[in-house]
Amino acid sequence: MITLKEARQIIAAAEAKAKEIGQPMNIAVADAGGNLVSHVRMDGAWLGSIDISINKAFTARAFDLPTAELAKNSQPGQQFFGIHASNHGRIMIFAGGVPLKRGGSVIGAIGVSGGSGTQDQAVADAGAAAFET
Repeated sequence: MITLKEARQIIAAAEAKAKEIGQPMNIAVADAGGNLVSHVRMDGAWLGSIDISINKAFTARAFDLPTAELAKNSQPGQQFFGIHASNHGRIMIFAGGVPLKRGGSVIGAIGVSGGSGTQDQAVADAGAAAFET
């Protein structure tokens, strides 16, 4: 289980990275069921990225892998082509979603949106690194 306190710590670490790189972000943390625990929209972050960050967290938890990895396998001719249309369109197939693990088991995820894929991934990785035990 990811507590609200832990979610806030994850978000704080991700926010710090977003500030460091100068890119306002939407940052979401989901629990083991893929449900939202907490979300922050930094000042100036895109409104359109709110939903994307939440769905990146859902996707990373639903498949227990980073969304960047899912992206590689969802291109035409690959095994997961078309997966983005599943789960009522909630599946995000670009960087910025990272599973959160405790004791080797996935118990939630972070999703970040608002910059380039590289920026989103860096901020998500910073949040996940603050949690990993």
